[in-house]
Amino acid sequence: MGNQIVIEHLTQKEKLQLMEDLWKDISKEADYTPPVWHKNVLDNREQALKEGKDSFTDWKKAKEDIRRQIS
Repeated sequence: MGNQIVIEHLTQKEKLQLMEDLWKDISKEADYTPPVWHKNVLDNREQALKEGKDSFTDWKKAKEDIRRQIS
């Protein structure tokens, strides 16, 4: 590895951006399969939405809110 990132030197905003960039890269791989526990979490959340026990926020707005909170 030519480039190494020292996570401890990153700001919270930079760490979140790094996580987002990593996920974009990982999710492009055709053979990637999320773990079973993740499907279970998503199934539980979907059920809670159907039962009116939960709600969600648009992802773009959620990211803006997170960035605003850490700035």
